[in-house]
Amino acid sequence: MADHAISESPLVQRQLDRLATLSPGADILGLERIRTLLSRLGNPERKLPPVFHVAGTNGKGSTCAFLRAAIEASDLKAHVYTSPHLVRFNERIRIAGRLIEDGLLAELLAEVLDVATDVEASFFEVTTAAAFLAFARSPADACIIEVGLGGRLDATNVIDKPAVCGIAQLGLDHQQFLGDTIDKVAAEKAGIAKPGVPLVTQLYPGRVGNIVGQAAQAAAADWLPRGGKWDAALYQSKLHYSDVRGKLELPLPHRLHGTHQAMNAGLAIAMLRHQDAVTIREPALRASMGWAEWPARLQRLAEGPLHALAPKGTELWLDGGHNPAAARAVADFFRIHIPSDRPFHVIFGLLENKDAKGVLKPFGNRSITLHAIPVAAHAHHIPSALAAMARGEGLSAMASTGVEDALGWIKRHADRERPPIILIMGSLYLAGEILKKNGQPPS
Repeated sequence: MADHAISESPLVQRQLDRLATLSPGADILGLERIRTLLSRLGNPERKLPPVFHVAGTNGKGSTCAFLRAAIEASDLKAHVYTSPHLVRFNERIRIAGRLIEDGLLAELLAEVLDVATDVEASFFEVTTAAAFLAFARSPADACIIEVGLGGRLDATNVIDKPAVCGIAQLGLDHQQFLGDTIDKVAAEKAGIAKPGVPLVTQLYPGRVGNIVGQAAQAAAADWLPRGGKWDAALYQSKLHYSDVRGKLELPLPHRLHGTHQAMNAGLAIAMLRHQDAVTIREPALRASMGWAEWPARLQRLAEGPLHALAPKGTELWLDGGHNPAAARAVADFFRIHIPSDRPFHVIFGLLENKDAKGVLKPFGNRSITLHAIPVAAHAHHIPSALAAMARGEGLSAMASTGVEDALGWIKRHADRERPPIILIMGSLYLAGEILKKNGQPPS
């Protein structure tokens, strides 16, 4: 699927237009093209600061956010490469803590595209090469790299000797690329394992864990699953972490909500404590729990133009969860969060290649009113069909023409004494649209 990137900068847009003409317009896995590009650019991937490489179906972006927060709390600088962007293309590349400037981004994209005319490189491969150029030319103490798709054949997997690798939660997504079973997905994600490099992972069910362990063994990596050489648990409103170096009792994440985010924080802590390239002490780990943020992941929206369309006193939340595993985490959070006397509405839009029934199922048979909406400018599940699926899961559901239409319906039917809780959920493209409309682009 194409990445649909546009920019308000004419300089950047000119290069994105060039990329659109050169790229095949779809995700294509494999390392041959990215290696060709990087070779022509002087192999910038070999000149990066110590790399923290993170894969996973869900949670890898949040894990990167916790890594960045801990590194910066240590008065160190980190480059960060993540995807996709939500509002601005620049969100993908953070140089020593700051989003890349338009002028430099345009220059780097032009430099890559100038050597890519005969490569048929994908959008993500060109972006990855540009990010590596930026990181190789700017000083920093660490480099946090999020896998784009899968792991084994992802363009980021050209880094031969990262400081540490991590794998977050596993689940089914992008089946057309990674396979239609969790076993196949696990094997692809574990393909980031490298000889002599710690591979820190979450705890997986037996067969899936065996697949990850076998991949680590085949790569001669040191596999460190949760529940083995490190562990993390949530109780008494604290995150309790332990490994061979000792125990930590940490506050829960302040800006990233849900049990799953505490476990992502645990993974980041384990990655930091099982590498020796960057020194991170306990006070920085503690600070990271308050600092880390990752937009559109159980994000409570601030007052803004879109929020103003909701009834007074509304809690308005946003989450980009678009697969069944992510939906379960979100549903679990709201099962605890919503008082029995508050109405709960879900405004839901999803791309047509996603498992809509699987995403709806965790919310099934609950007191929820679902408003199905389109995802503008993208192939999506038709709202009327989404609403019908939701009713099949025991929900009250209706189709709406967009988020403004849904918020208008909720406002007309709201009880002043019981303002609603509203979750806008589904595609990350929808999440980006919501952040832009509410005046909250990531910074």
